[in-house]
Amino acid sequence: MSNIKKQTYIALLVAIAVIGSSFLWFPAGVAKAFPVQHAVNVIAGVLLGPVPAVIIAFLTGLIRNFMGTGSLLAFPGGMIGAFLAGYLYRKMKRTWAASAGEIIGSGLIAPLFAVPYAALLLGTSAGAFFYIPAFLVSSLSGALLGYLIVTRIKKSRAWKYDTDS
Repeated sequence: MSNIKKQTYIALLVAIAVIGSSFLWFPAGVAKAFPVQHAVNVIAGVLLGPVPAVIIAFLTGLIRNFMGTGSLLAFPGGMIGAFLAGYLYRKMKRTWAASAGEIIGSGLIAPLFAVPYAALLLGTSAGAFFYIPAFLVSSLSGALLGYLIVTRIKKSRAWKYDTDS
């Protein structure tokens, strides 16, 4: 894939994540769940790989924070999930592995990073168990949405890559 084509896909997925997060969200415990961001992480992890997926998650978090619609917790949550989605997909060549990577990364590992991050940048002293339910609900719903979208993209043969189940 050409560099220009990859950059175009990155820009498109960032735009989808930013706009989609403005319209589709729901309360999830102490936070808001933004399933579109998690779905984009799965899509980017499968179609572009772990590094572009992390770039997309970072740019989305940055833009949403500049717009006042995001939280600083989007950075560890989005980037860890995006990396694991792309990494596990590359290792296993299975769409479900990308979804599992998103759930593990954003739903279970990111809350552990959120504790010192939130204490340092947000001035809160909440423990990991405070963040896990909200992060897990958000990543589960988004990973499922991402899985369904990637499955449809593969069936339509709109993207050329290795096939899997």
